[in-house]
Amino acid sequence: MTTTLGTASAAPGEMDTGRLEVGETRDGSSFGLPVAVINGARAGKTLYLQAASDGDELNGVGVIQRVVPQLDPAEITGTILIVGVVNYHAFQVAEHRNPIDDTKMNRAYPGNEAGTSSERIAAATFEIATQADLILDLHQGSTSRMIDEVRVRCGKRHRLHDDCLKLAKVFGCGYILDQKGPDGQLARAAPDEGIPTVDPELGGTVGWDEESIRKGVEGVFNVLTYYDFLEGETTVETQTRANGFEQYGAPGGGLISFERDLGERVRRGDLLFELTTPFGERKAEVTADSNGILWRTRRLPQVASGEYVCSVATDIDDY
Repeated sequence: MTTTLGTASAAPGEMDTGRLEVGETRDGSSFGLPVAVINGARAGKTLYLQAASDGDELNGVGVIQRVVPQLDPAEITGTILIVGVVNYHAFQVAEHRNPIDDTKMNRAYPGNEAGTSSERIAAATFEIATQADLILDLHQGSTSRMIDEVRVRCGKRHRLHDDCLKLAKVFGCGYILDQKGPDGQLARAAPDEGIPTVDPELGGTVGWDEESIRKGVEGVFNVLTYYDFLEGETTVETQTRANGFEQYGAPGGGLISFERDLGERVRRGDLLFELTTPFGERKAEVTADSNGILWRTRRLPQVASGEYVCSVATDIDDY
């Protein structure tokens, strides 16, 4: 059966790319999101894959750019639906939020087809995503520094929690954050429709990072193989799981110097960072409140009072 997504249309054993029209720009011109349909030669499950719902998170775009040329529809069982860039307006100006409505796109799901710019795009992509059996929503830690991880956002009491956690483990970044996410995230909304969904957070960088992209490509192929889109076997390895998150802000203004490396285990009382003046005079030292892993840090050293500095993942176990 032919599968259509926007202007892309592919019969079994074929692939096509096109655009999904979702609105008009300020001069009245229509605009569309770049989409692809990979229709396998044999019927099977459907995977939905999207990237750049936050406009400066480009590692997911890099993953799709490298995955698609490696896919041969003749070798695929099932269908892969892809939206290569979700947050059209933010992507154009390399910003995190949609500048048309100053909204973070991954807080707008399931969307509203008659709502704001972000809600309309969310509604259009949610309609596609909910045709799938599995969803991968590719993210990164914006432009801050972060380890490569996969987030399970449905919450531990959700009926699909185990399925989402399994999908995260199969993707296999090595780290999982298993913590209920904010309202409006695709990984929160889609499980309510019965679809296992995770958001791989592929590091954090300005532009894109080849090592994080490599892990993302490997993760997508792990999923395709494990869930029988492709023939072969995937080794599912034990992941380090964090069940909580603590954020640390600057106690004053100045320059931050980290005393722990990203991904390093810390214990309660360990020194995380030091705050100094531009002349090197020590103003404050900040220590860990709990045992955990240094998960994410700001990129720039200069801070104002209360500004975000870093995050420590807590309640660590193996899954």
